[in-house]
Amino acid sequence: SEMAQMAQNDTTTYGICGEGTSMHHLELITDMGDTLHYTLLEEGPDSAVILGGLLCGDRLAVIGHKIDGESYANRVINLTTLQGKWISIDKQFELMEDGTVLSGVKEESQPWTAWKVYNGKLLLNKDTFSVNALGADSLYLENAHGIFTFTRQK
Repeated sequence: SEMAQMAQNDTTTYGICGEGTSMHHLELITDMGDTLHYTLLEEGPDSAVILGGLLCGDRLAVIGHKIDGESYANRVINLTTLQGKWISIDKQFELMEDGTVLSGVKEESQPWTAWKVYNGKLLLNKDTFSVNALGADSLYLENAHGIFTFTRQK
C-alpha cells in the first residue's frame, strides 16, 4: 500500500523525550520501546534544529543520521508543541493528537483533515510544508507559495 511504502521511506523516528535529555544530548524513548541517544550539535553544518523545545514527556519526531555508530539529530520537531489551535488571517485549524485536523472555518473549500510529520516536513493532507519555526505561540510554515505565519489560539 502507499501508506506502508511511505512509512518505509520515512526517516523520522517517533517517541517521547526522556529524562536523560540535556543541552547536548537527546534521549528518545521510541514508540517501539527502545531508548535511543542522539548528540545535539550546536554549530556547524550538522547542527541540530530544535523546533518546539525539548521537554521531558513531550512527543517528538526526530530526523537524524549516524556517523561511526553515533547518532546525531538533524531536526527535532516537538509534536506536543505542534498540537493545538492555530490561526492566521485566512485559516484556522487544530492539530489533534491522533493525526486529524479540525478546521475552524466552515466555508473552507478544501479543509485540511489529516496531518503528520514525514522526513522532517509537515504534511497537511497533500500539502507539504517546512517548519521554519515553532514556539509556544507561533508557527512558521513554508512551501513553494511562501511563508505562512500562524499564532496559537488560546
